[in-house]
Amino acid sequence: MAKPHLSDTDYAMLADFRYTLRQFMTFSEGAAATQGLTAQQHQALLAVRAAQPDTATIGFVADRLILKPHSATGLIDRLEKLGLLVRRPSTVDRRQALLELTAKAETILAELSATHREEIRRLRPLLTALLDRAAE
Repeated sequence: MAKPHLSDTDYAMLADFRYTLRQFMTFSEGAAATQGLTAQQHQALLAVRAAQPDTATIGFVADRLILKPHSATGLIDRLEKLGLLVRRPSTVDRRQALLELTAKAETILAELSATHREEIRRLRPLLTALLDRAAE
C-alpha cells in the first residue's frame, strides 16, 4: 500500500486543527467544572436536551457519548442522584426509560450552552481557516 503524500503544510494544519480542538475541549471542561459537572456529565445533559421527543434513552446517550451501555447507565445514575435527570417509563417500549432534564439541569445547561456558543463564535474564523487549509 502506497503511503499518502503529506507535505509539511499538511502536518502543520493537522497539528493546528487538533490544538484548536483541544483548546475548545479544555475550555468546555473548565466551564462544566464551574457548574459542578464533569465534561461527560455536561455532554450527557446536552445529548438529552438535544434529543428528539421520546428518544432520550440510556442507549441514545451511550451512542452520542460513544460509551458502552453499562457506562452510560452509571453516568445517568449519577446525574439522577445530582437531581439533574429523571427517568420515566416509555409508552412505546416498557423495557426502556426515557430521560428528562430537571429544571435545575435546564438552568445549568442554558448557561453552559450560551457560554459555549460564544466560544464557538470566537473560534469560528480560526476553525474555518483550518478547514479551508485542509480542503486544499
